[in-house]
Amino acid sequence: MPVAVITGASKGLGRALAGRLAEQGWDLVLGARTEEVLKESAASAGAHGTRVVAVAGDVTDPAHRAELVASAGALGGLDLLVSNASALGAQPLVRLAELPLDGFRAALETNAVAALGLVQEALPLLRRSPSGAVLAVSSDAAVEAYGTWGGYGASKAALDLLAGVLAVEEPGLRVWSVDPGDMATDLYAAAVPDDEEPRTSPEDVAPDFVRLVAERPASGRGTARDLLGSR
Repeated sequence: MPVAVITGASKGLGRALAGRLAEQGWDLVLGARTEEVLKESAASAGAHGTRVVAVAGDVTDPAHRAELVASAGALGGLDLLVSNASALGAQPLVRLAELPLDGFRAALETNAVAALGLVQEALPLLRRSPSGAVLAVSSDAAVEAYGTWGGYGASKAALDLLAGVLAVEEPGLRVWSVDPGDMATDLYAAAVPDDEEPRTSPEDVAPDFVRLVAERPASGRGTARDLLGSR
């Protein structure tokens, strides 16, 4: 069975992706900060009959990252690393003039620094896989200048560049930085609590991510459908 590690897996896109991969026979290591909610996500994915390990902790903690990768190794290896855990930097989002620098640091630490740290931890296992891949969950805020999204967008832009360089440095892997679009998640609600526009469900986005993993297009940045092209 292929093995995936997914961070930020207790709800939203992480939970939806875990369920879809489990349906396809993937064994999973799921990480998130809130243990009880994470256990619910793991139980839901595990109902499909695959092995699912829940590892509660903060992705900014090196010990937690090491435990995620060690758990994958115990399942037999690591074929897919999904960096989905995210921090906004301010809740709700604010203009750059008011953005707390500590909040900005926290967004960079979670969205970029920890993601790189997890890749570094996971590379030995990923290199051994014949289909090793890294999927970094990005945002259109990484490439567009939206008011109040500056700190979060900058952290995701850093993630995009890290993913792009990783693809150059590790040509044996597939490395995708994927923009899922605006989704109806707790993160988005915390970012813009007054926005009542309908948003796409993470459950509707996850199938495109699973198809991306299955079809393994060239490394790159964009939406899942952009990366898949005409496939």
